[in-house]
Amino acid sequence: MIDPSERYRRHHGLDYGAAWAGLLSFAGLPYTESPDELAGVDVAIVGAPMDELVSDLPGTRFGPRAVRAATPTSAYHLEARIDWSQVLRVVDYGDAPVLPTDAVASHRAIEATVTEVLAAGALPVVLGGDHSVSEPDVRACALHLGRPVGLVHFDTHTDTASELYGRELSHGTPFYRLVEQGHVDPARYVQIGLRGWWPEEAELAWQAERGITSLFMHDVRELGIEEIVGRTLGIVGHGPVFLTVDIDVLDPAYAPGTGTPEPGGMTAIDLLWACRTLAAGLELVGADVVEVIPVSHGSADLAALAANRVVRELLTGLALRRRES
Repeated sequence: MIDPSERYRRHHGLDYGAAWAGLLSFAGLPYTESPDELAGVDVAIVGAPMDELVSDLPGTRFGPRAVRAATPTSAYHLEARIDWSQVLRVVDYGDAPVLPTDAVASHRAIEATVTEVLAAGALPVVLGGDHSVSEPDVRACALHLGRPVGLVHFDTHTDTASELYGRELSHGTPFYRLVEQGHVDPARYVQIGLRGWWPEEAELAWQAERGITSLFMHDVRELGIEEIVGRTLGIVGHGPVFLTVDIDVLDPAYAPGTGTPEPGGMTAIDLLWACRTLAAGLELVGADVVEVIPVSHGSADLAALAANRVVRELLTGLALRRRES
């Protein structure tokens, strides 16, 4: 295992280095690609750099690298007053070996990499990549557990089409496929932040028939984020849950770097608080943050910065849950 802070520790007595220098790992975490080195790890960050299945602007294959590079390395959370790195053992497990031009092979590689994390007893947090990567992410969790999982899904779009542009495999179809495959329990599936022009009545009718809960942006606006999160906790309840965040759930003012931006979205402060609170209150078995397209460098890249902060809020919530238990 490689520790990116080791040279800084040896030369300067610091446990962190410059965000723009040295090996690029999330938050300067120790880096490994060996399953044997996952023993005793609580959370592993995994990259899923693919964008072959987008329907609009490509570029999410560069998302994992941008999210890793988007911030300095401190793990302390000023509001929660906790340092997740002192409570959890977290490593960067590198990127799944995706294969450009072959989405099926890429999904297979992502699922295998996530399964390695699960087999070691760690929780995978996946950096996308287009939203199709949620299919292998969630499927790996459900198969590992031997049962369907609940799902909390922040997004502008439902991504529950049976096909998009005549194709079943797409970033607009993963949750239809996961429900139909029996990997997601639709009664424990909550969507948050829906708005805009898609999906249409066929997809909404399919969801309603299966008992999926859809909370639109007008619900977030009228009820407030605390009520939305409270309802979500009640619906999902006890049992394993996967949490997925499409960065386009945010208003483009907060995340302009994404493939299908839609005005009128969530604020960053609401999304970050919600992710921390849900991670603290649910039995998370995995999570991903997807659809980031880099448009700048480091912390100047707003979408990547927001996605990085989502991951840090999830880690903080997991640390709070661990401390309280």
